[in-house]
Amino acid sequence: MKKSLKYLSLTFLVSFYSVSLLAELSQCRVLSVNLDLIQKTCKQTPNYDLCVSSLQSDPRSSNADVRGLTLIMVDVLTAKARETLNHIHELLEQSPKPDQKQPLSCCNNYYEAILEGDVPEAIEALTKGNYKFAEQGSDDAAIEAELCEKKFTSGTSSLTDMNKVVHDVAAVTAAMTRILLSS
Repeated sequence: MKKSLKYLSLTFLVSFYSVSLLAELSQCRVLSVNLDLIQKTCKQTPNYDLCVSSLQSDPRSSNADVRGLTLIMVDVLTAKARETLNHIHELLEQSPKPDQKQPLSCCNNYYEAILEGDVPEAIEALTKGNYKFAEQGSDDAAIEAELCEKKFTSGTSSLTDMNKVVHDVAAVTAAMTRILLSS
């Protein structure tokens, strides 16, 4: 009786670990397949490393198609634009020098346009399958980040790095929407 109980327990444990191992292996297969999709997609963008790191850091990318990956990039764009706008607000509250106040005010308007116009346009267009409008919203966001930087006559600003990130994320997002347009 004790031997059969030991055998039954051992059989149960082996079965349990086998099922667990199979589940892990199938999960690895899904991640591997989507890593291939992420890499293939990101190779068609202007900033492969930014694209891959952004998508791999989001757990939703593990089971997303190209449209889903593009929506994730729009979320990254939103976060980066919001972070930049918050920084602009902080700088404006610190009573900037006169030569900084006007450019910061313009940048405030550009980033509000990104968050209130471009991003919602891109999300709605992606959701409805109207990829041309999604591309336009992403392109507009890239242009507005660039225009913000150009408002500073000294050549660089306290927003230079943030503007570059927003521009680059928007350019990656636009390139991903072009992939959708061509498929």
